[in-house]
Amino acid sequence: MEISIRKAVPEDAEEISAIWAIVCSERKYTAVNEPFTPQQEQEYIASLSNREGIFLAEIDEKIVGFQSLDQWAKFTDSFDHVGTMGTIILPDWRRNGIGLQLANHSFQFACNNGFEKILIYVRAENVGAIAFYKNLGFIQKGVLSHQVKIDDKYEDEIFMELFL
Repeated sequence: MEISIRKAVPEDAEEISAIWAIVCSERKYTAVNEPFTPQQEQEYIASLSNREGIFLAEIDEKIVGFQSLDQWAKFTDSFDHVGTMGTIILPDWRRNGIGLQLANHSFQFACNNGFEKILIYVRAENVGAIAFYKNLGFIQKGVLSHQVKIDDKYEDEIFMELFL
């Protein structure tokens, strides 16, 4: 299985939105409870700076997952060295090394663009994702109590960091 990774462009918005719809419908792997529309996704991609991006994992020219890298905060340059990351993989493609390849690509991109630290927030019940990020070297720094509320159910989020 050959995976290619590339940076998303606004024309990818519809396919990314469709992936969001599938993962959001599962109601357990992301704090995002409603998928972004293709228009919202297109605007988001267009808004990213050259230091940020959504990286797409493609197999046979079909997007099977993606990973985002954003600046943690843009209101002051004192946080320019900190990024946030998020990973979304279609159900049929999980646990096939796609997340690892995306992370390696994102980490290299982050280093090349002045990031020194990556933060991630993971739903506490998503033990697979927590283990994935720990295997990448992320360290749990805390728990944000009742951080997510979906379908009137609260869930904590695990706050993790990695120094590149």
